[in-house]
Amino acid sequence: MQIDKTMVLELLRSQGKDDQAGQADSELPSQVDTDQHAGLLEKFGISPQDLIKMATGGGGGGGLAGGLGGMLGGR
Repeated sequence: MQIDKTMVLELLRSQGKDDQAGQADSELPSQVDTDQHAGLLEKFGISPQDLIKMATGGGGGGGLAGGLGGMLGGR
């Protein structure tokens, strides 16, 4: 699944991982493929499956906010 890099960066920043967000910004392409870039996502502590749930709204309240809540333990 193709996901905009800004979603990944926002997720990292919301978790207080500003240094990793900066690194991810320089290493990830503008469109992140959850299959092709799974190793990079995991390097930054992001599960590709959780990122897909966040992008598709399956993780809580739906959309980005619901996904962020789910990934931060608010399920």
